[in-house]
Amino acid sequence: MSSILTNNSAMVALQTLKGINSNLSDVQSQISTGKTVSSAKDNSAVWAISKVMESDVNGFKAISDSLALGESSVAVARNAAETITDLLTDMKTKIVAAQGENVDRTKINTDVTALKEQIASVVSAAQFNGLNLVDGTTASVNVLSSLDRSSSGVDASNIAVTGQNLSTGGYTAKAAFVTGAATNGVSATLDSFGFALDATGGAADDAAITIATTAFAAGDSISMRLGDTDISYTITAEDVASTTTRDVVALGLKTAIEATGLDVTVDYDSGTPGELAITNNGATSLAVSGQFMNANAGGLGALTAIDVSSSSGATAALGSIETLIGTAINAAASFGSAEGRINTQADFISSLTDSLKSGIGAMVDTDMEEASARLQALQVQQQLGVQSLSIANQAPQALLSLFR
Repeated sequence: MSSILTNNSAMVALQTLKGINSNLSDVQSQISTGKTVSSAKDNSAVWAISKVMESDVNGFKAISDSLALGESSVAVARNAAETITDLLTDMKTKIVAAQGENVDRTKINTDVTALKEQIASVVSAAQFNGLNLVDGTTASVNVLSSLDRSSSGVDASNIAVTGQNLSTGGYTAKAAFVTGAATNGVSATLDSFGFALDATGGAADDAAITIATTAFAAGDSISMRLGDTDISYTITAEDVASTTTRDVVALGLKTAIEATGLDVTVDYDSGTPGELAITNNGATSLAVSGQFMNANAGGLGALTAIDVSSSSGATAALGSIETLIGTAINAAASFGSAEGRINTQADFISSLTDSLKSGIGAMVDTDMEEASARLQALQVQQQLGVQSLSIANQAPQALLSLFR
């Protein structure tokens, strides 16, 4: 049955053409924007995921900036610690030269003083954007390193960098030790010492170290270096309050030395208050040095007390310098480790950001080859749809021939 009121063919052709035009509009939008999902109406789930990932990418860009700032700050501190180590090594050369008899210790002491002043200058200048990690004013600093997303939300992660105290101020000398070594004899009371223990069976393979005072304050410390091993003991308020402070400190050092596992024997003789007898059981000579440090001193505070203008001063300085070099080396190693970790994290964040960008692109970017093929096909379909609708619209005119 034919009808001039209802043209089913035209309605079908019109709906088909509308669908083609809609698809063509989508493809043209994908080509112009470069995205298959450019808004929430295109695919709400994929759009939401992509937006969360894009926010993370922006966050990681900020983290990269933070890591760059942190790495620069630590690099300055590491360079300072390494420079101080080199300067202390130069100073050790001067101190060793001052051990001789026929030398001009006054001139050598002038060089040592110049090196001390240079070290203080390096410590003061070692700051980046106002942050100084070597002067003892900063206990630690956190470098923003990551964003950790989980089902419960997002947490920030940090890399903690420990500040090192390489300042030279606040030191007060104290007659803390008496030493007796077979090669050195018995020294007067002093705040630092240094000597060598022969290998097992040698003429001087043992030595006595005696804590010479009870006038310690809480926070004072004693550091020792046996070969390449550092040992330290910090005096507590309980130690100071004890009636046998010298014995308590000596036993604390004995425990610390034994904990290192070095091939030495440490005997405590209660008959002489505060005395430790150290015997080298190894097959090689062992350098031994010690340094008192008061609670208010910087890590290199004992540097101010070094004076090689006299024979006794040169001998005491030889013991001090080993401990000071060890302090600077440990600081440089600590900064180097932190800098390496920050650098590794920065490389990871860069790679992670690239991976996130690739993931976002895989979800929302347009496949241009496919879009081009679809565009061509839809343009042909559009032309055919228009042609089909035109034919369908002309069909009722055929009915006029029935009325001629």
